[in-house]
Amino acid sequence: MTATASGAFRRTPIERSDQRVSWERTDQAFFASGACHILAWTCRDLYPDRPIGIAAARFVGERPLLHTYALWNDWAFDQSGWNPERQLLAVNAEFEGHPLERTLITSSLAEFCDRHTHRMPHQYWADPLPRARAYVSRHVPPWD
Repeated sequence: MTATASGAFRRTPIERSDQRVSWERTDQAFFASGACHILAWTCRDLYPDRPIGIAAARFVGERPLLHTYALWNDWAFDQSGWNPERQLLAVNAEFEGHPLERTLITSSLAEFCDRHTHRMPHQYWADPLPRARAYVSRHVPPWD
């Protein structure tokens, strides 16, 4: 799968206001917009023998995060599967029409969610963790 901009899957107003409607989107749409952070932490947790980090893209010089993803060496994992990180950032920058930069995330999921006003798994319409584990498992990691 080729990297696809997360913004291509932005939630509509009804998807933002109704958790069930948001949940019923395709896996790719769900994990591109609204649960990218859940997917990133799940990816890291599924490969404890690999030094997988968490990163986020944001507009250069700005604080708000645009998209969160897992990072292993020069590879990024998000709703598009595994892609070179430079490709992921380029596709998102082109879609948004603004240059992006990567920021490494070193906090826990709970701290991240609190700091950036993101949902914890228990705050979704249903538990997103089994869905995230299944999604990660469908993508062959770059070390295989």
